[in-house]
Amino acid sequence: MAAEVCHHAIGALQSHSYLSNLNQHQNLRSNSLRLVTKDFSCSNGLSMGRSSHFGQRNCIVTRSSATHSQTSVVDPVLSPSRSNTSDTTKKSNEAALILIRHGESLWNEKNLFTGCVDVPLSSKGIDEAIEAGKRISSIPVDLIFTSALIRAQMTAMLAMTQHRRKKVPIVMHNESEQAKAWSQVFSEDTKKQSIPVIAAWQLNERMYGELQGLNKQETADRYGKEQVHEWRRSYDIPPPNGESLEMCAERAVAYFRDQIEPQLLTGKNVMIAAHGNSLRSIIMYLDKLTSQEVISLELSTGIPMLYIFKEGRFIRRGSPIGPTEAGVYAYTKEIHSLLIRSFTHEFLEGEVSHCYC
Repeated sequence: MAAEVCHHAIGALQSHSYLSNLNQHQNLRSNSLRLVTKDFSCSNGLSMGRSSHFGQRNCIVTRSSATHSQTSVVDPVLSPSRSNTSDTTKKSNEAALILIRHGESLWNEKNLFTGCVDVPLSSKGIDEAIEAGKRISSIPVDLIFTSALIRAQMTAMLAMTQHRRKKVPIVMHNESEQAKAWSQVFSEDTKKQSIPVIAAWQLNERMYGELQGLNKQETADRYGKEQVHEWRRSYDIPPPNGESLEMCAERAVAYFRDQIEPQLLTGKNVMIAAHGNSLRSIIMYLDKLTSQEVISLELSTGIPMLYIFKEGRFIRRGSPIGPTEAGVYAYTKEIHSLLIRSFTHEFLEGEVSHCYC
């Protein structure tokens, strides 16, 4: 009986409601979605822009408590770098890229300029990170990149506690030979149930110089609203002894091109947990925004955004509205098929007890 229920679920997910809209998916993939800054004006802080809903049926999954064994969708890369991507003999046609700005920090809560000061999440930020995890719980993740700052790393770790694959994120320590040797994992089964986490300073928030630690309102009163607005929202004017958005973009985009994009080319599904300005810089690169368009781009804390990487192009799919709303992502056929195979495998392994569609 249970097998019949799951077969029905799989059939429903590939039913007429999906197939009849396949042409719409193909048309959407044929043109990279150009992000227009006015799309980022909705009440939740980050608009879905022009991402589409294609009438897919929602699937609610009940996980069995009888077993905790997990299997890998894609075996993780333990030490990703540009050099090891050449060893891959077969490249995937598509890969998912998830971007998440960290949840609210304790200094966000106090309305202080934070920049590169290493401040943890507030209680609200913890809740935002967990909610972000629920929203991406069905998207495959093989590799995680974060900044070197604790608020981004906390967000990534908390988000992954909600992922239905239940893989364990493990921070890679490559800062010395001893660090690499002491953090080795010697079980192949454990490696398959792990997701490497790469922390990189290049993904840090931009350095706010002499503004770091100052109250934003008091700083506006002291220097004037126009001057502070220019420091915060211009593209190439830095705050005193700090970084401009342009300077932040130089390091963040270079790192994305050199270290992250090659992983996507090999078919790895990547999540990046970082900051407002480093992610704005990356989105500027992905969506080919001008310097004028990017200064109006706002990213709310804890709101994930999905891109599909296909044939060297990035296609923006928007942000989800809930953990069971598969259709809000406007999955492409290949990503959708990956999820179907994952559902089937988990059912056969006893990890999912029922699928209701």
